[in-house]
Amino acid sequence: MALVLQLLPLLLSRVQGDPEGPLKGSPGDRVNLSCKDVLEPARWAWAPSFPACKGLSKGRRKIVWLSSSGTPVVLELFSGRLRSLDTSIKELELLLSAGDSGTFFCKGQQENESRTVLQVLGDKADCRAPASTHGSEYPKVLIPLLGIGLVLGLGASGLVWWRRRACTMLIWTTPSSGGTAGCPQWFLVMPPLSMRLW
Repeated sequence: MALVLQLLPLLLSRVQGDPEGPLKGSPGDRVNLSCKDVLEPARWAWAPSFPACKGLSKGRRKIVWLSSSGTPVVLELFSGRLRSLDTSIKELELLLSAGDSGTFFCKGQQENESRTVLQVLGDKADCRAPASTHGSEYPKVLIPLLGIGLVLGLGASGLVWWRRRACTMLIWTTPSSGGTAGCPQWFLVMPPLSMRLW
């Protein structure tokens, strides 16, 4: 019983994560990720907070692991941004990018793990940076307005064409030179007799 009470804080820390709080940074910053209480780290996994911002599905994905030759292998998503600081993968350095927010898991050979919560400042579920939030509203308003204007313009053009055609037909079939209801006077020009015979 005494042994269980002594191990309880360690077990709770593994379930709840880092009690010091999340690791924070901005895109372009470099942060260090380290395994805590994992003697022989074998791989790192990442569960993104906003997977849609990276075009991913929810859940963990392996991002770094040791190859059969013992050299670290980095997932393409983090290639060029993530490197090991020692001969193993116990200490990593990550160059932050937008959308990196999430939980990083270091797993050992014995399946024990530690976790580090990372919060990249500016990351949001809608994948928009705060600076571009206001400006991005204009296309949402402008595109429907242009569509409505195009429909109205085509409708007005069609109505004018239809009225001119109707009035032209009345001119050819009505010998009278007087005005016809709904047709402007300048349309009612009698064609020559030779044209009306055709």
